[in-house]
Amino acid sequence: MAREPQNRGNRRDRDEAPEFADRLVAINRVSKTVKGGKRFGFAALVVVGDQKGRVGFGKGKAKEVPEAIRKATEAAKRKMIRVPLREGRTLHHDGYGHHGAGKVVLRTAPQGTGIIAGGPMRAVFEMLGVQDVVAKSVGTQNPYNMIHATLNALQFQQSPRSVAQRRGKKVSDILPSRDEAPTHGDPQTQLAEEA
Repeated sequence: MAREPQNRGNRRDRDEAPEFADRLVAINRVSKTVKGGKRFGFAALVVVGDQKGRVGFGKGKAKEVPEAIRKATEAAKRKMIRVPLREGRTLHHDGYGHHGAGKVVLRTAPQGTGIIAGGPMRAVFEMLGVQDVVAKSVGTQNPYNMIHATLNALQFQQSPRSVAQRRGKKVSDILPSRDEAPTHGDPQTQLAEEA
């Protein structure tokens, strides 16, 4: 009896599924001076994400632009991180990140705000699947440092569920209820309490 051939080597086909979107952030032409003249190469910076809470970035260098982009995309897929999102649209809490001279401040935003962020940071949020966020870059405008700093800030994002699990409590114990929420100097609330 002849055995049917098993589908080996399909792992690559599964990895190449279009589950990841990618965004080219920067492309840089670099030259090396040699005895006969100059040799040109290209460096690419690519952000990859599934738009459902996973994102990564990669750098690639090659003699031709498409090859540099391909290398950067493969590197980005290998270095992806998972970020918990609130309601699948924004961050759970504000964050701060830095890398070198690049510093970023990320703030959660109400629905309908959109992505308010600079170029390289916008690419990260779009690939991550964030729809509402306010972000500010302070310091360098170097796209490499800005993306590093943004991912540094995103790595510290925590969901209430993970915090509750780590502390051995319920999520309701971690989050303040609406009745206990502080009213920071609302004059009408103060008058109602005094009456």
